Amino acid sequence: MAKLLDTVLLLALPASGKSEVRRFMEHLTKKQCENDMHMGETLQLDDYPYVHFMHRIDDELSKLGWHYIFYKGATRPFKDPMEWSTLIELLNEDYEDLVNSNIINVPSAAQWLFDRMDNIREKLDLGREFGKIPWDIRVAAGKAIEAEVAEFLKEKNATAAADKKNKTIVIELARGGANGAKMPLTPPQGYASAFEMFSEHILNRASILYVWVTPEESRRKNYERAKPNGESSILNHGVPLEVMLGEYGCDDMAYLIETSDKPDTVKVERTVTVKKKGKEVFATKTWNIPVARFDNREDLTTFIRKDPKEWGREEYKKMYKGLSDAMKTLAELSK
Repeated sequence: MAKLLDTVLLLALPASGKSEVRRFMEHLTKKQCENDMHMGETLQLDDYPYVHFMHRIDDELSKLGWHYIFYKGATRPFKDPMEWSTLIELLNEDYEDLVNSNIINVPSAAQWLFDRMDNIREKLDLGREFGKIPWDIRVAAGKAIEAEVAEFLKEKNATAAADKKNKTIVIELARGGANGAKMPLTPPQGYASAFEMFSEHILNRASILYVWVTPEESRRKNYERAKPNGESSILNHGVPLEVMLGEYGCDDMAYLIETSDKPDTVKVERTVTVKKKGKEVFATKTWNIPVARFDNREDLTTFIRKDPKEWGREEYKKMYKGLSDAMKTLAELSK
């Protein structure tokens, strides 16, 4: 069997083709995935469901006469940019639940989500906003989104319960900065800030597949993919223009690759606590995370949105070669 990647961070600007890459691989044989893509059957994590839930929560609270917690408005950015870190911490928790096969059983999925968000936001000095909501409003908001969150929790538990042998964990997210921003991006924007927040457990096992498109192409494809009432769909949601320009007008992946001290890696360096002679002391820890770019600037992925029966032979071949070349590079770097 070919070397299988353990944990892949699937990164790109919005609408760049991340979800299409995932869908494409779902239609490959086990042999193709293992031999050409160096991927086992995948276990998926994604921060987009939490972005969606944050919008849903704000909408329901607004209907009930309470103020928004997360966003400046229905189609506007976060009130506090540190919410990007909230999303990473949620992924860190999901990763631990997955690798440790932790199953969550709670009376209310919505109230469980509210408490999770409060606990994380408190650690980030964002405050326990759900604890300030009058109980009747909190209950009503929870009931409004209970079915959606319960379905999400059911899928999360199924992923955690799955056999992990010969599987590859895929963590999907998008990060960026304002249109025209200079490098390095100011935290908490950008991938550098996300890597600073990822758990050591993830960084120890991760490699990066970056789907490469220009910001202009990302905005074009974002507009084209958006469908009415598609906010909960990974394939069909649209990001508002203010957010596209202010949060995804550029990204720092090329900068991080170019400034790394080791070719084809992203360098992550941060202060950690370690035990030395029985005492906890601060130390600097460095990771060089392997990275490969799947070049999608000529749009190899849009056809994947169609029914597989309608996929053209030539577009399939181009997609297969481009992706398999990138995955082979990533596997070689991860040795």
